[in-house]
Amino acid sequence: MTRTSGSAVDVRGLRVVRGSTTALDGVDVRVAEGAITGLLGPSGSGKTTLIRSILGVQVTAAGSVTVLGHPAGSGALRREVGYVTQAPSVYPDLTVAENLRYFARVLGVPDVRADVERVLDVVDLHEQRRQLTATLSGGQASRVNLAAALLGTPHLVVLDEPTVGLDPVLRDSLWGTFSEIAATGTAVLVSSHVMDEAVRCDHLILLRAGRVLARGTPAELLIRTGTDSAEQAFLALVRQGHDTGGRDGPRPDRDGPAS
Repeated sequence: MTRTSGSAVDVRGLRVVRGSTTALDGVDVRVAEGAITGLLGPSGSGKTTLIRSILGVQVTAAGSVTVLGHPAGSGALRREVGYVTQAPSVYPDLTVAENLRYFARVLGVPDVRADVERVLDVVDLHEQRRQLTATLSGGQASRVNLAAALLGTPHLVVLDEPTVGLDPVLRDSLWGTFSEIAATGTAVLVSSHVMDEAVRCDHLILLRAGRVLARGTPAELLIRTGTDSAEQAFLALVRQGHDTGGRDGPRPDRDGPAS
């Protein structure tokens, strides 16, 4: 299967049905390499369903999902994709370093010690390495979760609402880490329902009711809607979508990497 140049994820015509509900309806998405792509929308818009489809754990009704040149869920992607869940998925009765060594061995990382040291540097948790994760603050636990996802040097990191429940200082610190990860060439996909986080992304995909409402850079979407914030832009796009009756709503004039 061919890989679209500069694209880590290529989703085409994706349709997901759950019972009598269509969770995703004809979704087309691309996630660029070396950039942060924000997947934004209110609760129930289809963000988590799209993430599950990219990870290859979601049953789909139609369409295709290609990740790093392979069908989503392929065995070849085991070390290529890192996933950060909303709630920390580490063992509370193990220390930070013990958790990371365990996950590194599960992944089959060639040099466990070196890789654990590397990710501890990335998330700035060296001082807490011998601390039980059960005793960490919420922000520190989120960093351990992120560190585990970075083991093995993945080329795509998927984060499902990683800043939920964190205070503004911790959120700002985590977003700084996301930018550093993207600067290494890794594709970063971040889902959020917090619209003010949109300005921190290089590209945006706005979902509503299982459809792509709009896509483009934050600046493009603000210009198109004549608004001053991502939240105002989203509301304006919802109104425009109702007025035009369009399935996907307004799109940027040019088709960028994340379109």
